[in-house]
Amino acid sequence: MGKLGCGIDGNLNEARFSEPMPWIGLYIAAASLVCALAMAADFIRGFRHRRFWFPSKYFSINATSLTIIAVAVKLSVDLNTAMPRRVDQLAKLSSGALLCTVMGNSMPSLGAMDNGDLCTNMIALGILVITVIVNIGIQLGTGVVYLYWKEHVFIMFLMLILLLILSFSALTVPINNKYFQYKYSKKYDMALKEYSNETRKREGKELKEELMKFWMMAHTCRPQFVVGRSVTCSASGAFCLLGAMTLAEAMLRSYLMPRSFEFCTGESEYKWSAIVVLITQTIAVGVGTVAPAIRWFSALNFRCPTRRKKSSKRIFKVERYWIQLLVEMKECPLAIRIQDRFCRKLAHYANNKLVDLCLGMQTGIVLGSKVIQFISVYSMIWMLSLSDLCKKLRTMKPDSSISSGSGSESRSSTKPDLSRFVLHLEGEDELVEFMMKKNFDTTDHWLRRGKRKQPKHLMELLEKSTVAEGFKGVKEFDSGLVLSLDCDEPPNCWALPVATLTAIAVALPNVSGGLMKQLMLSVHEGLMYVRLIEDNLDAKGELINIRKAANVVWLGVDLDNKWLDVDLRKLSEQAESTKEILEKLSDVAKTRAVFEREYCVRRAVHILGKTEKIRKLLDQQPISTLDPDRMACIDEWRSLNDLKTSSPFIPSSAKNSPSRSRKSFFCGFRETEDAAGIPYSTMGKVGCGIDGNLNEAKFSEPIPWIGLYVAAASLVYEIAMAAEIIHGFR
Repeated sequence: MGKLGCGIDGNLNEARFSEPMPWIGLYIAAASLVCALAMAADFIRGFRHRRFWFPSKYFSINATSLTIIAVAVKLSVDLNTAMPRRVDQLAKLSSGALLCTVMGNSMPSLGAMDNGDLCTNMIALGILVITVIVNIGIQLGTGVVYLYWKEHVFIMFLMLILLLILSFSALTVPINNKYFQYKYSKKYDMALKEYSNETRKREGKELKEELMKFWMMAHTCRPQFVVGRSVTCSASGAFCLLGAMTLAEAMLRSYLMPRSFEFCTGESEYKWSAIVVLITQTIAVGVGTVAPAIRWFSALNFRCPTRRKKSSKRIFKVERYWIQLLVEMKECPLAIRIQDRFCRKLAHYANNKLVDLCLGMQTGIVLGSKVIQFISVYSMIWMLSLSDLCKKLRTMKPDSSISSGSGSESRSSTKPDLSRFVLHLEGEDELVEFMMKKNFDTTDHWLRRGKRKQPKHLMELLEKSTVAEGFKGVKEFDSGLVLSLDCDEPPNCWALPVATLTAIAVALPNVSGGLMKQLMLSVHEGLMYVRLIEDNLDAKGELINIRKAANVVWLGVDLDNKWLDVDLRKLSEQAESTKEILEKLSDVAKTRAVFEREYCVRRAVHILGKTEKIRKLLDQQPISTLDPDRMACIDEWRSLNDLKTSSPFIPSSAKNSPSRSRKSFFCGFRETEDAAGIPYSTMGKVGCGIDGNLNEAKFSEPIPWIGLYVAAASLVYEIAMAAEIIHGFR
């Protein structure tokens, strides 16, 4: 009865085919839960860091997240599994709503991608979304989805709109990044010039103001913030909110008005896991909608007082940066080499028409997003006005508190005007004051957090040190009377002597454990600032090896109380005096140096034997007249060649002009028939049959076309591999 393979009648035994389906449903629920947790982590991180555009760190658009999303929306692409119950049909709808949510939630991550990743990730997302849309349309036609067809059609529309918004917003990322890189370098030089003009010593307040300048520049040109404050991002938040409301409406209507639906009898092959999928995906939709909704509401909250003062002509203007990349693509010749003049002309004409279509779509998306924002502002103006009124009433206090209020106002009015350091795009002039105020608040927030987390152990150590001693240890830590273990004196850094002196202190006998613990904690806190300073001072990387050695030494001292594999605690117990401890540590260092020297020489002898034939071949012809020290540097060879050449030609463009590579991508879509136009007949009626069971007669009709779709994908993969092989041979 449970035999696998062919049955007695010769047909394939399908009795156990559906047994793993509940576990597949649990797998889908787990993927949905991962999406929910990642989006929740991004929301919490943005809220804690006061980044209310909620940048995407844990749930950005990449290969990993797209794979998880593909697993999570598996029910939307399941074409022939009967799902008759209310829970099953709602789970189908929740998968589509989840895809809308993740697209709207992760939109700021577009700014953090380079051009190559941006292109490939958007193509992958487009393939996934179009596949889901087509599969839902097929299920509406075959009857797999027989309820909530209006909601499904609306969700499909939202998917398509969100995909277009993300795709065409991605076209602005390379242009904006290039523009802000140029503007940042200019503003940075201006800030440094202002800083260098003031030679006096900075107080704490003045240092804060100087840091505010650099924070203002770095924050306002942050790529994810640029995308997050765009009009298309706020519009995607509105669409994301509509998707969540659609799912909520379907669930409330099905549970509060069950008699308005005709549910089929029977059970899905997913069984108990369908309700788990529905619950986890509903939670994911709810959690993931919060961040896009706040982005949308924040845009409305800011635009409300200013929109009434601006003309509608300026509101509905498409700025240059939205279409700049497409215009450049149209002006540049095709990179494809076509010999035939007619074919070349035809390809150029087709390219221009395609770019014109994309220009029209980009313009329509930007104008549509601005219309949505305009309508949202005036539809929510009563709520925003009420919020402003409540804030004013809350600030009105009795006479006893007027003085404190005026004091706070005077303090806020003393904040410097740093609007010239706010980097913004065309059309964002009204955002300058808003961003400057918010950045002031964020700076104050981080300053308060820093004051709460001051290094108390390090401060206690500094309080115990006397002013008279000063930096005496810096002068005496490396005495010239002690010969170096190497022929050349290694460069010094701050971290290594601190770690070495701490190791010696740990090895000293007759020192209480409390004092030793206090010293270790103080040094641990202090080295964090030492590394930060050295990261900035050692820009050329000349001290990278000595700094790595310092990190290795301190790691052994901090975690295991060991210095170069010597147990400091055991050494402290065995030694009779401090002098003996220092002598043993010195012997260990000498032994280690001798071992390293022996290893290096042995390796050099080995290489000498391997290169004997090469040296003989090179000795047969004169290589250069340079001395051995200068021969080791390639620049010296080039300088010698320049002297020998009467008219050297080294094109500066090869060194200075960066290669410009433009990558464009276009996401198409397939039109799906409206579900209201599905023909109903007595023979192939979708939905419940006369017996109340789900009619599965048409479920398998699209499967051959799905096989053709799979074959087409395989063919594309094979063609790509063949092209790589041909390219390699050529």
